[in-house]
Formats: sequence, C-alpha cells, structure tokens
Amino acid sequence: MGTTDRTVTAVRDALAPIVAGLGLDLYDVELNGSGAARTLRVTVEREGGIDLDAITDVTRAVSPVLDAEPSLTGSYLLEVSSPGLERALRTSAHFAGARGATVSIKFRTGSGTARVKGVLVDADDRGCVVEGDERHEVAYADITQARTVFEWGPPARTSRKGTSV
Repeated sequence: MGTTDRTVTAVRDALAPIVAGLGLDLYDVELNGSGAARTLRVTVEREGGIDLDAITDVTRAVSPVLDAEPSLTGSYLLEVSSPGLERALRTSAHFAGARGATVSIKFRTGSGTARVKGVLVDADDRGCVVEGDERHEVAYADITQARTVFEWGPPARTSRKGTSV
C-alpha cells in the first residue's frame, strides 16, 4: 500500500464516524494531484439525496479533523460533494450498493482490455456479474474503470418478438 493509499485510508477512518453523526454515509475519499495542486475529494450520500446545507455541514465538521490528521501533510483543496447520478465504483461496497443499476465496466483480459455495459446483477468480495448482451463475471482485480450509467428517458418499448420499437 502506497503513501497516498495509507493517507486515504486514515482520512476515511477519521471521517466516517463524523459523517455518520450528521446522518450521512461516507461514499468515497480520493486524494488526487501532487504538491500544492492536491485535491482531497470527500463524497457523501444519504437516502433521498444531498443538499447544499448537508455539504456545508460536512465541510465544517471535517475541516478541523483533517487539520489534525497526521497522515495528511501539506496543502490541499478540500472538495465535498455527492456522488451524483453517474458514480464511480471502486470498492466492493460500491458495487454491492449498485446492484440493479446499469453500469459500464472496463477491465483487463488475457488479450488486452474490454468494456461491458449492462445491469449489475450481483457483487461479492471478489467481483461482480453484469448482464448485457452476454453475462460477464469480472474480478475486481481486473477492473480498470467502473461507473453507474444514468439512462435518460423511459426504457425502450419492446414488441412481442422482444425487439425495440
């Protein structure tokens, strides 16, 4: 585990109970960039969505904790947000929470990379199952990028033969 990974883990561990105390769930913590151009992105969610007051409350509550976090040295920009409609999937908990959603997953194969888009039908500690044109079982270790996909408008109607009209 690299320095950035250890820092993110320490920050996540420090912030999770504070965010929970505000009635929210800590969805993700990311630390991107280097030097003075680092951004610490804290993503929170709750049933029914997040409003600006919740974002403000989280920012005020976590700022002093982050200032005291020994693993987070140097300057950074704090960004608190909701995961949005199309959210990144990085952890097994993210995948488990996205069951039933349409997802797009890019993953390594024996011959390069592949992408699958479909419904996430299952997820456990080792990987996930996506049903699109075919059924794909993908190990988390092979995933290079994954996100939920928001489908605009009503689903396509199908005829009795099962084709779109």
